[in-house]
Amino acid sequence: MGRFYFHLRSGENVIADEEGTDLPDVAAARLEALAAARYILADAIRSGAKKIPEAFVIADSEGRELETVNLAVVLPERFRL
Repeated sequence: MGRFYFHLRSGENVIADEEGTDLPDVAAARLEALAAARYILADAIRSGAKKIPEAFVIADSEGRELETVNLAVVLPERFRL
């Protein structure tokens, strides 16, 4: 079990996750990021948002970046840029 942080990257800006989430491993953290990406994109579509974050940067409790999950990976392939 470890604490994982899901920072949101939008261009050069990063919105830091200050709380983090306890999860068993990096694979579980990736699944969590994918679920959150679906939610964020669905909400952006419903609200007509013009800009959305590009990716989650998953980091561990030491601040090491473990993986980047682009939000677009949850879209059907034909809609990906």
